[in-house]
Amino acid sequence: MAKASVLQPLKAKEIDVATAADRLVADPGQIPELVETLQAEKGSVMYTYEKTLRLVSKRRPELIHPHFDAFVALLDHENNFLKWGAIMTVANLTAVDTAGRFETTFDKYYGPIKGPTMVTASNIVGSSPRIIRAKPHLTQRIAREILKVEKARYEHHGRPSPECRNVAIGQAIDTFGKFFDPIEDKATVLAFVRRQLRNTRKQVAKRLNDSCRPTTPAGVQTGQRLSRIDRGRLSSLRKTYALRSNAIPTHPPIHTIPNLRILPSRHGAKISRK
Repeated sequence: MAKASVLQPLKAKEIDVATAADRLVADPGQIPELVETLQAEKGSVMYTYEKTLRLVSKRRPELIHPHFDAFVALLDHENNFLKWGAIMTVANLTAVDTAGRFETTFDKYYGPIKGPTMVTASNIVGSSPRIIRAKPHLTQRIAREILKVEKARYEHHGRPSPECRNVAIGQAIDTFGKFFDPIEDKATVLAFVRRQLRNTRKQVAKRLNDSCRPTTPAGVQTGQRLSRIDRGRLSSLRKTYALRSNAIPTHPPIHTIPNLRILPSRHGAKISRK
């Protein structure tokens, strides 16, 4: 016997997104109907439908992958919330995309990094590590796309916004920290990161200055204290700068740095030479 559709219970808010996703996983035959309804729906319930399908794409991407083109089409949707959800769903689907459908839409997917909407760009940048895990052969190409945030032109209320660009740059730095090791052109990425030491957005510049301030082409100023927040970010930033707390990194740009360690301090932590 066919199971009850999730459409009406979702619309009536009788079930939540997680419950609806469970039902779709148990009965994938309902997925085409929900995808079709999402494309035609105009009311606020479309957000609930999108979140449900996105959750299924994360848990069981093979169930959503047959509808890959539908989500690629949503990348152009006039509604930004649906567009942002589609960005994450498409990234999820790369895990099972053995036919290379993502590669054919690569330029469309990464095009918005250049602007004008910062949140769109940030979602793309933030979804990139998932894509790289599924398609490591795209690592270098994706790294080049992410670097474009530095010269992107974002708008806020229709006006150019350098501050939006700085927010996107901060997202890019955090993202590079998640897949720095396989990047071939590390020097270009490190140069991009170092330039942000002069970033006009305090949160970006302070995070970098406090964590590991370069004083030589690949050096770090010793004795620089780390705030409590920055210590929490150190694991990703350490990758970005290829720092290791008790070992010399293996890639060439950092070979000149002596061993580093993190020392406890009353005011946080401190990078010091061993």
